[in-house]
Amino acid sequence: MEQIKYRYDFTFKDGRSESFTVVLDGSTLDPVEPLPQKLPEWTRLHFERCRNCSLDPLDHSYCPLAGRLEPVLSKMINVLSHENVDVEVTLDERSITRSCTAQEGLSALMGIITATSGCPNTSFFKPMARFHLPFANTEETFYRATSMYMLGQYYRWHNDKGFDMDMKGLLKFYEGISQVNRGMSNRIKAEQREDGAINALVLLDMFAMTIPESMDEILDSMEPLFEPYINAERVL
Repeated sequence: MEQIKYRYDFTFKDGRSESFTVVLDGSTLDPVEPLPQKLPEWTRLHFERCRNCSLDPLDHSYCPLAGRLEPVLSKMINVLSHENVDVEVTLDERSITRSCTAQEGLSALMGIITATSGCPNTSFFKPMARFHLPFANTEETFYRATSMYMLGQYYRWHNDKGFDMDMKGLLKFYEGISQVNRGMSNRIKAEQREDGAINALVLLDMFAMTIPESMDEILDSMEPLFEPYINAERVL
């Protein structure tokens, strides 16, 4: 299968610009490029290690997520979260542009890097990375996350495995993601970087915390949209 590429172009009001391209294997959604050969100390697995990290230090000297984020953070080290920036995202045959704060642009980019980094706690979100939607709001993210999760349960059923119709597993996924976001924030804070990257992770963590807390409420609000399915006389 062909490679999948997502390109983020940042243009700041003072004329500065930075570009980042995420290239993924079309079948596995793993990054095509290996981790950089030289990585700083803050990316080592033992440094501010996440509480829910399951990686074996004997097999992994470096945190895969930190290693994938490092090239971005090294270029955006002096970026303030409130700086205004124009972001253009190129994916598949589409281009999406938005004027926003640096933390919003970085949050969108860091989201796709996080899902495909190789971190065991974020790998469940790879399908969302395949159908990446930059700058999605809470409702859009919820719809995509629940749809992804339920399709995953269909594949489990199709492979004669236990499946979860109450979506309790999705809540566990987000609990794990939240711990990863906090662990990564601690790593970045220890490097005494500007707040752009840290607040980008804060935005990601807000999604991770908001969705479990609002799950029942959002499900109730969306139920009327599915009346044709609910009221159908037979299974369609």
